[in-house]
Formats: sequence, C-alpha cells, structure tokens
Amino acid sequence: MSSAHSIEIESLSKSYQLGLKVRGGQIREQLIQFLRDSFGGRRRRRETIWALRDLTFSVPEGEVVGIIGRNGAGKSTLLKILSRITYPTAGSIRVRGRVASLLEVGTGFHEELTGRENIYLNGSILGMRRREIERRFDEIVEFSGVSQFIDTPIKHFSSGMRLRLGFAVAAHLDPDVLIVDEVLAVGDAGFQKKCLSAMEGLRSGGRTVLFVSHNMAAVENLCSRGLWIDGGRLRLDGTAKEVIKAYLSSYASDSGTQSLQVEGRTGSGEVRFTGIELLSHEGTQAAVIQSGDGLLLRMHYRAERLVTHPGFSLRLLTDMGTLITETSTVLQGLSIASIGPGGGHLDLEIATLNLVPGRYALLFSVVSVDDERVLDGDVRVLLDVEPSAAYGTAQLNSRFGIVYFPQRWKSPVSAESNAAAAGKRLPGVASG
Repeated sequence: MSSAHSIEIESLSKSYQLGLKVRGGQIREQLIQFLRDSFGGRRRRRETIWALRDLTFSVPEGEVVGIIGRNGAGKSTLLKILSRITYPTAGSIRVRGRVASLLEVGTGFHEELTGRENIYLNGSILGMRRREIERRFDEIVEFSGVSQFIDTPIKHFSSGMRLRLGFAVAAHLDPDVLIVDEVLAVGDAGFQKKCLSAMEGLRSGGRTVLFVSHNMAAVENLCSRGLWIDGGRLRLDGTAKEVIKAYLSSYASDSGTQSLQVEGRTGSGEVRFTGIELLSHEGTQAAVIQSGDGLLLRMHYRAERLVTHPGFSLRLLTDMGTLITETSTVLQGLSIASIGPGGGHLDLEIATLNLVPGRYALLFSVVSVDDERVLDGDVRVLLDVEPSAAYGTAQLNSRFGIVYFPQRWKSPVSAESNAAAAGKRLPGVASG
C-alpha cells in the first residue's frame, strides 16, 4: 500500500447466492440455514446477486469522501466490507490504521449493558486500552447528550439516543479511518451540526472519513470528493459538486421529458402541451435540483391550427397547493404573434430558485390573449428540491417557510466566543 493512502480497493466484487448454504457465520445463522435445507431449501434454484462489481479506487490520508447512490446501489455493502463485517467475493482491499464504523443505529451495542458499559465495550472492540477510554469518557458522554441515562441499559434507549452515543464513541476514540452510514438520518438539527463539526475536525486532524448520506448539502459541504455507486459499480469519481449534479440529473426520465399529470386539464384543445423538460443551465436534465440552482423550463406544445397572440403562464405551488408565485409571457411583456399549426417549444429561464427542500408542482397554461380563452390549462409537472451546500447543511423543511433567501449573520462577539470555545475542543474534533 502506498504510504499516502489510507484505503486502496482494486477490482472489488461481492456476490450473494440465494438458496445457497452459507459457510461460517453465527451459530444462529447456521441453524436457520440447516432448517431451510432440511425442508427443501436445497431444491430452490440458486440465483447470484452482485451487490458490488469491479470497484477500484483509493483514498488518500485525510480525505473526506462522500459516497452517494440510490437505495440498493451497494453503498452499505462496501462499508461493511471495509469494516470487516463481511468479506469480498473477489478483489483486494487494504486499509491502513484503526477503523471506527457507525453503520447502523447502535451498531455493536449490547442490549443488556448500560450506556457506560457499552462505551467501554465499543472502545475495546476498536482496540483502545481502558486507560484511553477513561481519558475520553466524560467528553464522549457530554457529546452524546445522554448523561442522565448513562447507567441505564441500552435496550431502554430510543433510536436517537443510540445514534448519539454510537457516533460519540466512534468519533472520540481517535480512529485513523471513520466510516459513517446515514448518521444524519436520525437526530435533531443540533446533533446533526455536532456530527458534521466532529467530522470536519477529524478531517482537519488528518483522519480519513467515508461518509454515506442522502443529504446532498452535507456531502457537498463536508466532502472534497464524491463517489457515485450505481448498481454495484462505480459510476463516477470526481469532486463532490460534480458527482452530486450528475447523480441528481440521473433522476430525469430517459426521454428527458417529464410525464404530464393531466387530470383536471382544462381548455379548448386548440393548443396542447406535449411535454415539459426541466433542464439545468448547462442543458442537462434536472428533474431534481438543489436549493438555489437555476432552472430552464422547456415547454413543448402542438397547435391544431394557426393561433394568434397566445399567452403562456406558469404557477408554482407547494405540495399542499399553496401558490408561491405566478408568471406569464404577458406579465413579462413578451408578445408572441402566432404559433402553429404544428409543434414547437417555448423556454422559461429561472436564474435562481431559492426554495426550501421539498416537492413542488408546476402548473402550465396557454390562453388566447385576444379573448382570454383557455387553450390548455392546469397541466402539472412535479419538481423535487434537495438541500444545497449554498445554504449550509441544516435539514431545512417546510417548518422554515417556503422560500430560503441567501443571507449572512454576523456578530461582534462571535470571534471572542470562538476563541473561548477553542480551549475546550477535543484534539482533532471541532466543537459544535
């Protein structure tokens, strides 16, 4: 292994055979497999499922890498192999230094042991001496926020409490490589900020972090590099920003034209929308965008005959039907002499769409400006908006309103507060 790399993976593959007896594993798993075989399990047709296929990449020391992909793409399988929970079918993997993993809520906890006892248990699993654990114990408990229940058995902890304690142990025991899977999926905004600050601190301390998350804003803010895994294969390796944009673009339909929801469609039918394309300014498909991104709406239509002075309009609504804004060619002073007969398209370019993450509806209409007749109306297309690094890593949602505007907060005492907090920070872990 190169001394400059923490992780080196070459031609890594992992397959599972359905209906095939698994060698090794826990006694319980072997007993279950024995019973299945005894009752006809062997007669089933064996099918090979490839969770990973020919992955090759390396991670330099101190790099924070975001791993993204759809559910079932193979992300968690990769992390389990790196954590030595399971083993590859083919290929090689080399990891330098101590590895700490947080793959699921409460991974490695013993239900009957207290929070205090589980801290020592997890620390021992990670190779820490008791003296090292004792030195960090108070910091771990304070970070987790479960001090009141530290002597309560873990089985009585909520999922959020388990996550906080598990992450606190993993982040504070000085791992060389930290592997985290969806740590932001559980927990409030305050704890999420703590987690992100801790991982930022590990990065600045020269540790390597592999971070799986569906929070694209967190990935873009925290990670300098992104890996997109699709169908068990490495589809793209590049900067976090470019990988995220390519991944979100993949949600667009193969044809590039969004399916129209025409239930409740109105109008005479002299003009009909035939398709709506949601495009980025670069011209790529953008069925899913990030807050603050620009958007180009390409409206394809077909006119049955020559139509003079048509007016096109757009209404933007929340998923609950609240009108956010309405615009039209007439409102913007664009006069269209005529269209048709036949097909054509019209573009609407939006420089910045500062929407809080969520699902929105775009309603398109076309009218005759001369007599205000509706030619085609209330044709609906859905738009999903994801968090953006431009607005931080907070999990913004409808509780914060509808529109998020760019802003910057300043305080004359912030520098003093940061200086005072610096004295309390853990080595390699930023306070948050």
